[in-house]
Amino acid sequence: MRIVFLTAGAAGMYCGSCLHDNAIARALMRLGHDALLVPTYTPILTDEHSAAADKLFFGGLNVYLQQLSPVFRWLPKWADGFLSQPKLVQWIASRSMGTTADKLGALTVSMLRGRDGNQRKEVDRLCDWLKDENPDAIVFSNLLIAGCAPTIKDQLGCPIVVILQGDDIFYSALTQPHKDQAATELRRLAQLVDRFVVHSSDYAQRMASMLDVPMEKMHVTPLSIDTADFANMPDSQPRQSLTIGYLARLAPEKGLHLLVDAFIDLAHRDSRQDVRLDIAGWLGPQHEAYWQEQKRKISAAGLDDRVHYHGSVDRVGKLEFLSKIELLCVPTTYREPKGLFVLEALAAGVPYVLPDHGAFPELHARHDSGHLVKPEDQTALADKLSEALDDLAEITSRARLAREQMLSGNMIEAEAKYWLALLEELIDDTQNNGQEIVLANR
Repeated sequence: MRIVFLTAGAAGMYCGSCLHDNAIARALMRLGHDALLVPTYTPILTDEHSAAADKLFFGGLNVYLQQLSPVFRWLPKWADGFLSQPKLVQWIASRSMGTTADKLGALTVSMLRGRDGNQRKEVDRLCDWLKDENPDAIVFSNLLIAGCAPTIKDQLGCPIVVILQGDDIFYSALTQPHKDQAATELRRLAQLVDRFVVHSSDYAQRMASMLDVPMEKMHVTPLSIDTADFANMPDSQPRQSLTIGYLARLAPEKGLHLLVDAFIDLAHRDSRQDVRLDIAGWLGPQHEAYWQEQKRKISAAGLDDRVHYHGSVDRVGKLEFLSKIELLCVPTTYREPKGLFVLEALAAGVPYVLPDHGAFPELHARHDSGHLVKPEDQTALADKLSEALDDLAEITSRARLAREQMLSGNMIEAEAKYWLALLEELIDDTQNNGQEIVLANR
């Protein structure tokens, strides 16, 4: 089977969606299928070997300029090719371009309109390439990049699947009038999608309502990760202190401020003088002031020597980070649609404290290796962290059992097989419908 994954780069940031798309594409390749992982907007950044093609469609620089001025909508192909070079786009993205919704409203709406937007020639360029590749199915990593789907349907006729893994978070940050315009376009595109794949029932229900599509279009498959290198992690060594770990973007929606406040509360309790906080994750320039605010709170509490920021860690750094923490806590303020970092912690045998919303209750029901806490409640979080540290031996034992099951079950291959079954069904339906149309025309 020949499958094209169109995935959106995140401007030089390690992105959970990119990591997962890359892992699935690699698993499909290992199963003997032809999976092409093709970046859009910016090149993707992964912490494993990248399966991405050395191509880029809807390059961030190109689409931005075409949105800015009609002149760039008529540039010759050689100029477009230059502006779409992955290395050039990556260099610019790392310095000045962003992916924040509040600054990209008009561009988002234009992209959702496909050939009716300002990036029409980019749609044509992608479709011309896809026709040469002749895929059996096309998978978009989110609906926000699927404005070209109607043209692909018309010209290729193959099934289209969209993974929903945070589209509502970007959409909710749009400002008016672009938010309402984007909603109209998203609902229009949703009608053309053959199936949506989501990683939690909670998210399936929310997105079905938002997109006005029946639940039958939503296919829930448990999230997976490639656990191959987790098997070789060094065993954790006994330490004099206990470390709570945070592994996510340094951003308000990930709840770092709640964890910092809860940690300060926890550290000042008489029985919690041995607790440390280690933080790892990408810090974007738009959140530098937010991070400085957290640092000021930590300093004011006299805890500088007990909090350490490891930066944006690569794969080796991530495994090392997970091997040196006793408990993971990422208290998101939004309802997380997947929770990749939870699986990574469990693959390292690390238990968790997570907010009781989004995908987390489903992950907890499946693995039962930690505690859930009332969302956005700093006092409740401090209490629950204290309870988890008191209960550490028990929840760590359960987390290690989850680790053994994950390492022995080859979960990424199991998800890849799910994908194959889904795509084969859709391809058969498409071919059968095509035959029925031919017979009807006769």
